[in-house]
Amino acid sequence: MVAPGPLRVRWLGRVPYREALALQQSMFEHGTLDHLLLLEHPHVFTHGPRADLSTNVLVDPVSVGAELVSVKRGGDVTYHGPGQLVGYPIVNVPNALGASDHVCAIQRLAVGTLEELGVADVGCLDEYPGVWVGVSGPNPRKICAIGVRLANNRTMHGFALNVRTDMRYMRDYIVPCGIGHKPVTSLAEEGVDVSLEAVAHIVAKRAAAIWGDGAIERQDVAWKHAPADLAPFSRGEGPGATGRALARLEAAGVAEGLAISERKPEWLRPRVRLGTDVLAMKKTVRDHGLVTVCEEAGCPNLSECWAAGTATFMVLGERCTRACGFCLVDTQKPMAPDADEPRRVAAAVALSNLQHAVLTMVARDDLADGGFAHVAACVHAIRDARPGTNVETLVSDAKGDDASLQLLFDARPDVFNHNIETVSRLQRAVRPSAGYARSLSVLARAKAAGLTIKSGLMVGLGETVQEVDGLLADLATVGVDIVTIGQYLRPTSNHLPVARWVEPSEFQRWATLGTALGIGHVEASPLTRSSYHAKEAADAVTPVAVALSSTR
Repeated sequence: MVAPGPLRVRWLGRVPYREALALQQSMFEHGTLDHLLLLEHPHVFTHGPRADLSTNVLVDPVSVGAELVSVKRGGDVTYHGPGQLVGYPIVNVPNALGASDHVCAIQRLAVGTLEELGVADVGCLDEYPGVWVGVSGPNPRKICAIGVRLANNRTMHGFALNVRTDMRYMRDYIVPCGIGHKPVTSLAEEGVDVSLEAVAHIVAKRAAAIWGDGAIERQDVAWKHAPADLAPFSRGEGPGATGRALARLEAAGVAEGLAISERKPEWLRPRVRLGTDVLAMKKTVRDHGLVTVCEEAGCPNLSECWAAGTATFMVLGERCTRACGFCLVDTQKPMAPDADEPRRVAAAVALSNLQHAVLTMVARDDLADGGFAHVAACVHAIRDARPGTNVETLVSDAKGDDASLQLLFDARPDVFNHNIETVSRLQRAVRPSAGYARSLSVLARAKAAGLTIKSGLMVGLGETVQEVDGLLADLATVGVDIVTIGQYLRPTSNHLPVARWVEPSEFQRWATLGTALGIGHVEASPLTRSSYHAKEAADAVTPVAVALSSTR
C-alpha cells in the first residue's frame, strides 16, 4: 500500500443527500486515505437516532420540497440545502483520541475560516455543539452545525456552514439541533458577501493543515451549471460537439486537440484476427437478432475477446437517452424494451459456450426503473441457460435511484461495472447528464450490496496525470475491485477531440499505482476497453482465484 499522502479534497457540486451518504459510508468502511468531501445538498432534513422528531420537525418535509433522512451520527434534527457548504472529513483518527477531539478539530477549522472571512466574536459554547457568532454577547447565533461518527479509527459525517442559506428551513420548518431558544444565522445575514466557492477554498487550505500536514491534492467538478448543460445534447442536430460540448471542454481548461486525421501511433493499431471462433460468434449474434457493443463501438479487441470466450451484449436497444461527447451510440427516441431479449441473449451465450458474458446497456432514462429490471432478467436467463457462465453487467447510473439499482443488486451479477469515464474536472464536458459523485455513489452502493465492483475511464481527453492519480485514489477508497484504463479514440469529427496520445509507459504506471492503492486488478493499456480481459480481471479478484493461486 502507498503512504497516506496529502489530504484529498473534492468539490462535488450539488449532491442528493442519500447519494453522498452512500459514498461516505463506503469511503468510511473501505478506505485508508484521508479525504475531505465538499458539496452542497438539495433541501434535506437529517436526524440522529435519538432525535425528537415529533417536537423538532415542524412541517411535513415534502410540503417544503425536502427529504427526511435518518443517519448514524450524534445530534438532533438539522438541515442541509443550497447555499450551505457541507464538509465530510473521512479521515484516519485514532479511536483513543475520541470523537470529541475530532469535533474540536472541525470547530477549529470552522472558526479559523470565519475569522479569515472577517467574522468577529466567533467561537464555541460549552453547552451547545457547533460554531457560533456573537459568543461573548447576549445573543449568540449558530452558523455551523457539527455531527460526526468515529469507529475503527476512521471518521465520517462532518459540518455544515451556512453561507447563503435560505434560513426559513431552519427557523420555520425545524428546531435545528433541538435548540429552540438560540437563533441561527448565515454569513450573508452577518453581512459577509462571499461565494460558496471562495469559502470552500479557505476551508480546503485550512483542512489540509489539520489532516494533511499542509499537503493537499484537490479536484473539483464544474462550479457553474445551467439547465442546458445538464440536459443531453444532440450530435445529429444543432451545434453538437462542435458547439456546446467543445465550449464545456474549453471551460474545463482544454483548449484544443488533435486533428481527427492525425495518424495514430503504432501502439494504437490493433491486430485483428478473424478465426473460426470469431466467425462463429458473429453468426450466433446475427441468428439471434442481438447487438454486441464489441461491434457497435468498433472495439479493437473484438477478435481477441471473442476467441477467448468473452463477449459483450448491448441490451435494451441501440438508442440511448443520453448523448455523451465521446460515444457513437444512436440518440434517437428509443423503442420499447424487447421482452424476448433475455431469452435470446441467454440462448446465444449457451450456444457459444461463453465463459464470461458481459451485459452492457444504453441509458434508458425514459423508463421508470432505468431498464434495470430488464438487465436483471437477462442475468437470470443466462444463469438458467448456462449456470457456468460468469455474468458481468456494465450499466448506467439509473439516475441514482436506489430502487432501480436494487433490482440488479438482487440478481447478483458476478461483476457490477459502472464506468466513471473521466476525471472530475471534465465530467460536465464529457458526459453532461451524469456526475462524478453519482458514479462514485453507485459503485459504493454496489459494494455495500456485497458485489465485486468495477469501473473504467478513458485518458487523452485533456486530463492531467495527477488528476488520474487522484481518480484512482477515489476509486480505491470506495472499494472498487477492478479498474480499466484506455486511450480515448474520437469516433467522428462531431465528437470530442483527442487531446493527446498517451504513452504505454504511462498506462503501466497507473496500473502499478492502482494496485498499490489497494485496487485488486488494474487493466491499463492504450487499447484497453471496459470488457477487455474481463474474465481474467474477475478471476484475479475472486476468492476462488486467490485460493487456487495459493495452492500452486
